[in-house]
Amino acid sequence: MKKAIFAILFLVGNIVFSQINTDSLLIKSLEDYKEEKYELVIKQSHTAIKVAPDYLDFYQLLGRTHQSLKQTDSARYYYKYVIDRNTAYQASFTYLANLEIAEENYEEAHLVLDKAIETHPEEKDFQYKKYALYQIESNYEQAYEYGKELSQRNPQDQDLTQELIWIESKFKTDRIGLNYSLTLIDRENVGPWHLPSIQYIRERSWGSLIGRVSYANRFFDGASIIDGFQYELESYVFMGKEKKNYSYGQVSYSPDIVFPEWQLGYSYYHNFNKGWETELGIRYRKIKTPDDSFVAGVAGLGKYIGSYWVNLRGYFLNYDSKVYPAITLTTRCYMNTRYDYATIILGYGSSPDERSIQGLINQRLSASSYRAGLGYFRLLGEHYVIGIQGVYNNQEYIEGETQNELELFTTLQYKF
Repeated sequence: MKKAIFAILFLVGNIVFSQINTDSLLIKSLEDYKEEKYELVIKQSHTAIKVAPDYLDFYQLLGRTHQSLKQTDSARYYYKYVIDRNTAYQASFTYLANLEIAEENYEEAHLVLDKAIETHPEEKDFQYKKYALYQIESNYEQAYEYGKELSQRNPQDQDLTQELIWIESKFKTDRIGLNYSLTLIDRENVGPWHLPSIQYIRERSWGSLIGRVSYANRFFDGASIIDGFQYELESYVFMGKEKKNYSYGQVSYSPDIVFPEWQLGYSYYHNFNKGWETELGIRYRKIKTPDDSFVAGVAGLGKYIGSYWVNLRGYFLNYDSKVYPAITLTTRCYMNTRYDYATIILGYGSSPDERSIQGLINQRLSASSYRAGLGYFRLLGEHYVIGIQGVYNNQEYIEGETQNELELFTTLQYKF
């Protein structure tokens, strides 16, 4: 009986001692791995496996080591070995998915991530990695649909809200549309001002190209006093390694004095983490009558907060050796798509980007202007985009005298 007890105690002692040794060896091997002593790590791991063949941490470490040595087949074998025996090893899922993505084995990466999500549904990292994988594949429509599911589960993820709008803009779409702006003025005999336009928008994964023809007609005392056409081209081009930053360019020409003769514009938009976006740009306007021109600097700061987008943009117009500021605060609440949103606009001063006053901008630079507006835009079905917007402007027209202006804007676009 005593011999049996001693035998059991000896066996238990050996097991405990073996566990202590392998634990210590794992700690040392991890330190050696950090120091890039890969051959030593492999040797120590195999030694430990002979003593404790079920110690899966060493198999996982072997996978990491072989991956660091660019021995991807061996790394893949060890990661799968761990996952097949114990799905609790979340890190092995991550390492294997990263390996398959790096090797551009995207189908295998999806299978790994699907299994990881199935066994660890509470882990957001696997879900977000699958979302990122769709983008790596340039499968933007699938990324958008999966991202919307993530957004519903994580409504406060500001980066995700920002990315979904960015992804949606990469869809291959074409739009043709009609816009109409009517400005009503409460000063006797002044107005109304009409500004209809037709535009074509071509969106691709690289960015977008917009062509627009506008016609302005301004009335005084019931009669048209000035009218004309403007021809405009705009473009947005994605930039940067991940194509999340973009540039905006604009050029327009008009032979008629109701518009500036030439308009040139450029802005660079940089997206940061946590939903932040900045803008730096410049605008140039050449007026035909009187023969004049001015330059404006543009600086903007935007922020995504849940489904909201808040943007503060400042214009600094240099004219006649003076600088005139204009500020616009825009807030949007996005709903289902980037075409579906309600907007609030507040502003001070006259900016060169206001279409309804383009031919009057040089006359309004030094005049006070306070604006407030509301708008609503919506995608109907799969093809039609509609929008309405109203902006009230308390505009100084001579020193000490103001007029009230109401600009009503509507748009109808067909998307195909």
